[in-house]
Amino acid sequence: MTKENYEVNYNQKKYEPLTFSILSNGNIGWKIGSGSTARTIQYSKNGGAWTSITSTTGGTTISVATGDKLRFKGDTWPGSAYNNYSQFTSTCTFAASGNPGSLKYGEITYGDEPLASYCYYRMFDSCTGLTSVPELPATTLAQGCYRCMFSGCTSLTSIPELPATTLAKWCYGEMFNGCTSLTSAPALPATTLVDMCYANMFLGCTSLTSAPALPATTLANSCYINMFNGCTSLTSAPALPATTLADNCYNSMFRHCTSLNYVKCLATDISASSALSNWLENVSSTGTFYKKAGVTYPSGTSGIPSG
Repeated sequence: MTKENYEVNYNQKKYEPLTFSILSNGNIGWKIGSGSTARTIQYSKNGGAWTSITSTTGGTTISVATGDKLRFKGDTWPGSAYNNYSQFTSTCTFAASGNPGSLKYGEITYGDEPLASYCYYRMFDSCTGLTSVPELPATTLAQGCYRCMFSGCTSLTSIPELPATTLAKWCYGEMFNGCTSLTSAPALPATTLVDMCYANMFLGCTSLTSAPALPATTLANSCYINMFNGCTSLTSAPALPATTLADNCYNSMFRHCTSLNYVKCLATDISASSALSNWLENVSSTGTFYKKAGVTYPSGTSGIPSG
């Protein structure tokens, strides 16, 4: 759909551009990734004129104070291929809102603009001042589009709806890896998965107490590998309704979830290679495991643990 078509389609929701609400004094930086191509975007502070900034190795910085509001737009993605990216940094705390699609499509976005491969790769990686996540309205994803987007954002406590139903390889990979303050996550509604789509998504989220619903019935290679590895506060696994497993699909999925004491897996064919490898290693020593009658699991951390 072209930009002109958007302007006449009044039934579509319009999103504000990517917006930072500043919560403490400091700087917002726009930094280039190692070996990456520099990206130029524009920002407006408190409704003022638009100013261009280009990502640099040390980071182009914007001085901000509590109460400031920055809006961002552009005509290029912050990244378009694996390991080619620019990212935001901060020495302040700030809340992000709006649609990051404004970095490609300008000030007005509608949420159905197509994504590009690795478009938001590492956009806020290790941005410890980020307290809330912008809207991610896309329903059709691209390869690696959200990979590592918020990895290491240790101040995040919650995340918005993730409505995508058409996934791509690595689309959510490592998205919230190491977000140690994250306590809950919304449902992930896709029912057909692709290779590595949720790999490492919540790895090391030690405060996560509520896992997202996982309704998928068609799995793919390594689709959930390491998804909740190290989530030490998680006590209950989401129901796993798929009847046929795929190679490595649940590999290390709940590894080192030391509080986990409830699992419901409805698979009837668990024969895929390494599908359950170490998936329940170092979980709670007692708990409840629900399975389909007649299905035989191995004993131990790659099946049903003792206790």
